[in-house]
Amino acid sequence: MISAARSLLTGTLLALSITGSPVEVRNPTITLPMTRRIKFSNGTNLMQRDRAGISLENFQMIYCISVGVGIPPTYYDLVVDTGSAVTWIGASTPYKLTGTSYDTEKVIQGTYASASFIGKLFTDTVIFSDGLTVTKMPIGVASEWKGMPHDGVLGIGPRILSRGTVKSAPSKQFLTVTDRLFFQRKISQPLVGLYFQPSTLEEDDNGTLIFGGVATDPDFNIGSIAYIATTARPRSSRYWGIDQRITYGNTEILDAAGLVDSGTTFIYIVSDAFEKYKATTGANLDPMTELLSITPEKYGALQPLKFHIGEQTYSLIPDAQIWPRHLNYLVEGVDDGIYLVIKSRPAGTRIDFILGYVFLQRFYSVFDITNSRVGFATTRWTDAIANDVTAKPDSPLTQMNGQ
Repeated sequence: MISAARSLLTGTLLALSITGSPVEVRNPTITLPMTRRIKFSNGTNLMQRDRAGISLENFQMIYCISVGVGIPPTYYDLVVDTGSAVTWIGASTPYKLTGTSYDTEKVIQGTYASASFIGKLFTDTVIFSDGLTVTKMPIGVASEWKGMPHDGVLGIGPRILSRGTVKSAPSKQFLTVTDRLFFQRKISQPLVGLYFQPSTLEEDDNGTLIFGGVATDPDFNIGSIAYIATTARPRSSRYWGIDQRITYGNTEILDAAGLVDSGTTFIYIVSDAFEKYKATTGANLDPMTELLSITPEKYGALQPLKFHIGEQTYSLIPDAQIWPRHLNYLVEGVDDGIYLVIKSRPAGTRIDFILGYVFLQRFYSVFDITNSRVGFATTRWTDAIANDVTAKPDSPLTQMNGQ
């Protein structure tokens, strides 16, 4: 985990308020580091805790950010989650009352696919780095929880997802941390970006959370961002949901609505699409890992998996479709096994796919609150050889990991 977040603050500008008068926005774009971590609890292995769900169905290969709460602050490692909107703490590090703490005397609760919490709703000051604070931020302080091996969650999903979390006010919804950064004039736009990288390490400080604008670091090598409006289809529309087609080679396997979710490790597709993918790749379901397994010969013949989103196509090369082979032991796989990262989810949920971390690590993603849209762009990692143990020594990944 990051012991204390450090921000790279870029520039200042003058933005116009609603009335047209100039209002100073201190940091139009805020860039914060995230840590990728694999963490286990109660002896549970990765696959036992990674069942198909909407958000946070796994807590293993996800990104955390260090967030201070209160003055003086206590720091908490929070899961960065686009699939929920509530920020809560206390699952590991206890909450400490300070002069900025305010008890609303309301009960708050949240339920995820294999986790939940219940506790009291406070408002408090949230600190991301020296000089960057959000005041009067609603925060759940857990008194009971399960399935959470981290301190809690930083919810950056649409604010409607907070509706129903306060027992005494079921129709109430909160402004998210992104909203509050904008309304408190800390950023110039209410949008958030995510930049991940593939890694063969169990823990790696290789993620970036960007509030208020688009990342400008030249090392990211971000291409042109293409946006798509969030879907209007029921249920998926509550989340950062989009419409897309998925093809494998020349075979269409899915045309539906689903979610983009940083709190999910794998890519999930509805069961009939999964069966098409399984058949066309020649994969078999491995009973130990519960992942699709392919032979080296089948891997050599693997075709690109293409995601047609709006007018753009985003392709996962064969290497991007497999689990990192250096980490096979984490899924109880054999050392020389080749396991695919596409998993099945049940039909009839009206969420026919979830694009999790294994997709997001190959593309830069932007979540635009004002315009209700999601954007993607290629990065230096889109076509990188990252997961195959036969990666060339001069590949970007092995250089980054110092191999």
